[in-house]
Amino acid sequence: MTTRWTAEALAALDALDPLAPFRDRFVLPEGVVHLATASLGGCRIATPGALARRVEAEWGHALVTGWNRHGWSELPARVAAAIARIVGAEPHEIRVGGPTSVDLFELLAAALDLRPDRSVLLSERSNVPTDLYAAQGLVELSRGEVELRLLDEDEPLAEKLDERVACLFVSHVDDRTGRLHDLRALAAAAHEVGALLLVDLAHSAGVLPVELRAAQVDLAVGCGCEYLCGGPGAPSFSFVAERHLEAIRTPPSGRMGGADSFAFEPVCRPTPGIGRFLVGTPSILALEALQVGAELVAEADLPLMRAKAAALSEVFRALVDERLAGFGFELASPRDPEGRGAHLAFRHPEAGALAQAFLARGGVADLCRPDLLRFSFAPLYLRFVDVLDAVERMEAALREGVHRDPRHALRAEVTRAAGPAVRGDLLPGAAGGG
Repeated sequence: MTTRWTAEALAALDALDPLAPFRDRFVLPEGVVHLATASLGGCRIATPGALARRVEAEWGHALVTGWNRHGWSELPARVAAAIARIVGAEPHEIRVGGPTSVDLFELLAAALDLRPDRSVLLSERSNVPTDLYAAQGLVELSRGEVELRLLDEDEPLAEKLDERVACLFVSHVDDRTGRLHDLRALAAAAHEVGALLLVDLAHSAGVLPVELRAAQVDLAVGCGCEYLCGGPGAPSFSFVAERHLEAIRTPPSGRMGGADSFAFEPVCRPTPGIGRFLVGTPSILALEALQVGAELVAEADLPLMRAKAAALSEVFRALVDERLAGFGFELASPRDPEGRGAHLAFRHPEAGALAQAFLARGGVADLCRPDLLRFSFAPLYLRFVDVLDAVERMEAALREGVHRDPRHALRAEVTRAAGPAVRGDLLPGAAGGG
């Protein structure tokens, strides 16, 4: 069967790509096709130098005076301003600095406080498990006063909202399948019954137009390590809509969220607005890496990024349908690109071994146990020819039976990373490579 997606046709698309110049601003390992940005985004070329300056020129010479001499205290606000441009918010609605799960826990607790006459947290059973863990922690602390209500994917969320629901919380883009929620519709449905909407933006911030203010979202949380390219373990960010800033409270209090951080008063006086959510001392090095990544993303046109990510994923899906049809791949994502985010998931009974075999051929994808392979399409550095290259590598691994190598049957410590289960590196050209 003849395909329209030849190497020449895809190279022609790359030549016309208005986002192509961004690729030159990333560190891209030779011979590697990175389709795992939904777990960890690429490293900017500017990031190592920026971190070195913070360490050598500032920390190394200014020591503690760097808080004043080099504006370390102002860094969270500068990163917040960059992220605000990306997610359609105002800088004073964004706070940056904590782990995602902790931020989500705080926001869920704050939502319950804003709706003291309600006790139900509503979400989907398919929501990212770590988000559900945060809610479960609140339920346990409440000793039965708070209820976590979970719906199956085929149950319409809007129809299950009632006067007992304090907060509906969902992932904008489903962590596994990539299914995309309509934030405007969900916000309208939640507000109709007096509930709040809290959204996890981990797989949409930095790759899709989000527009939190326009959609009337109440609260949101997002991770900095994926499409914002802030590095492994990058700080997350929280969003609180301006209309809630005066009334919202957060359970933990810390001096960095106080009206005078260095007064060391015996009773904390929270600073007005989103600043009260900055509890502990921010990690300046982590924030510097996130700033470098987020400021680059903020330069790009998000509708263009959305269009290119959808086009990349459609080319990949068509090539999988054509070239891998006989190898047991089953699409787990919505077929319509308008109904999904920037990644595709496929079910396969040997997903774990295939992830490792793909890595051995220089392709990086995510393994979502037990049987999902997830491929994400970062429009700032992924080319159309890379998509064809990735499918060809997977096809070669399958035809050669590389996935049946006993090494690939071992379970790695970090399975989502699809890395080797033993010491060494399976990427081409490295020790242990194949």
